[in-house]
Amino acid sequence: MTLVNLTIRTATVADAPRLLAVYAPYVEHTAITYEYAVPTVSEFEKRIAGVLCRFPYLVAEADGEVLGYAYAAPFHARAAFGYCAEVTVYLAENARGHGIGRQLYTLLHAILKEQGIVNAIACITPPKNGENYPSMHFHQKMGYRFAGRIENSGYKFGRWFDTVYMEKTLNPPADNMRPLRTFDEVRRTFGL
Repeated sequence: MTLVNLTIRTATVADAPRLLAVYAPYVEHTAITYEYAVPTVSEFEKRIAGVLCRFPYLVAEADGEVLGYAYAAPFHARAAFGYCAEVTVYLAENARGHGIGRQLYTLLHAILKEQGIVNAIACITPPKNGENYPSMHFHQKMGYRFAGRIENSGYKFGRWFDTVYMEKTLNPPADNMRPLRTFDEVRRTFGL
């Protein structure tokens, strides 16, 4: 795969069918996501719109083909968690191993840092058999560190899975944090 024409841009609700095509195999064939059923296009449109109210939702594409996407969302609904964001990246099967995830995360982290987010948090489902897991290695390479494991936290395909949390500090914590900025307030800085 040649990525000469790779572009990263902001997602729109019109991208929902193509993003859903990337996401659906993860739902149907893996425990990487704990969803049981593939969402409808309408539900995915709502998710994209909901994220964009506050956070970045990025799409990587080349020659009109969506190769992957990454976004941030609130880590937890309680106000005191507001300076933490959960981050997610999904790549099309043919796009893995080409540095697209790294490029998406690099831009996502820069945007979140500009917004004032202190911690980026990734929730990962490692395999139960103890084999090496590419997602954990990818996050380590991106500067994440292990933050904890919840055993038997997800039940899918008739078996239990653990959830691993990894975190990356984007901004130093302070006693008097400045208010967070929305994605719309910072996106022009990144040409988005």
